[in-house]
Amino acid sequence: MNLQSGTYYWPTTFPDAPTYPALEEDLSCDVLIIGGGSSGAQCAYYLSNTNLDVAVIEKSTIGSGSTSSNTALLQYSGEKMFTDMINTFGEGYIKRHLQLLKEAINEIETTSKKVRINCEFNRRDTLYSASCVEDVERLKKEYDFLKQNNCELTFLTKEDIEAKYPFSRDAAIYSYNDAEINPFRYTHSLLDYATSKGIRIFEHTEMNGRHYDKEQEKMIVSTKKGHSIKARYIIYAAGYEGIEIKKEKKASFVSTYTLTTHPVKDLSEWYNRTLIWETARPYIFMRTTKDNRIIIGGLDDNTSYPEDRDSKLIHKKKKLIEEFNKMFPTIQVKPEYYLAAFYGGTSDGIPIIGKYEEFPNSYFLFAFGDNGTVYSQLLSKLIAKEIVEGNCPDIDLYLQERPLINN
Repeated sequence: MNLQSGTYYWPTTFPDAPTYPALEEDLSCDVLIIGGGSSGAQCAYYLSNTNLDVAVIEKSTIGSGSTSSNTALLQYSGEKMFTDMINTFGEGYIKRHLQLLKEAINEIETTSKKVRINCEFNRRDTLYSASCVEDVERLKKEYDFLKQNNCELTFLTKEDIEAKYPFSRDAAIYSYNDAEINPFRYTHSLLDYATSKGIRIFEHTEMNGRHYDKEQEKMIVSTKKGHSIKARYIIYAAGYEGIEIKKEKKASFVSTYTLTTHPVKDLSEWYNRTLIWETARPYIFMRTTKDNRIIIGGLDDNTSYPEDRDSKLIHKKKKLIEEFNKMFPTIQVKPEYYLAAFYGGTSDGIPIIGKYEEFPNSYFLFAFGDNGTVYSQLLSKLIAKEIVEGNCPDIDLYLQERPLINN
């Protein structure tokens, strides 16, 4: 699957990242994690303090897939407003979903303090603005719901925004204590931690096939180099490439575009260096980095063909810079890295844990959506809990066939 193309900033922040050997013999384990990106690393982390024998295989190198293009804004709010999702799932369902998302961000912070590799976690506030006056009422309704559910936030008027920023919007939700992270370093930090707890990691080890052995009650995975891996459980944490293994009807893809600027000398006009996004669809989002770069992304396009996606990259790069200049006219920026990538979402705005009959003892982690890192943290924890304890009631909220919970 041609996931992305262009130039990548995150790997340059960790040029001496750990490397791991390829699998050179047959293997047996309790849990096999397929995928060495953010999702696979988060699963490994949650399984690392158990008595289970766990292995991770990655067909290329750690963090080389969508992790390298992940912009890693850590927020609980997403593309679909919680107040809209209540109409589909009921209020009780969405309240619990919101609670689990907030817990996941807190756990990312806790984890970042536990690992040896600095993953550049920072708490950041978020400005979520109305892109047009027609969106103000919806935004206020969303604010009221979030406030009722113990979220720390403020509703800003046009005058409030103009007092803080060099641009104007009709209204905005200002959320406290969201966060940002370096996803490439975070992925490596989790696997470094997992390795220290005995988990085995193999790069350049690609799955070639799999079948279920009923007598042994184990999944047998074969690799392209001809080795076999026996496992009681498999977690498919291959990101968007998991769809090539098992198609999921609730998942869909568009193309998205991102650029990272050269370091900027003066960011004083950017109030609190907030994460910034908006109600428009497609929307534009912005964040800063540890070394004072600016990441600008969005302008999603409905194309799902790599050639078409990539042909628009230069135009989209210019457009992103133009949109930034409208908002921050005195901050001079120059793009250094820019890329085009597929972006996966779900039809109902909820990420997916896939459990399918034709894949016994297996979990598919589809953390699709604009909060992929947060979704991955949440889903990884639930999958690990069910494997270790044999039961996890919250996992039902994220199965491909979602239950509807009464208000």
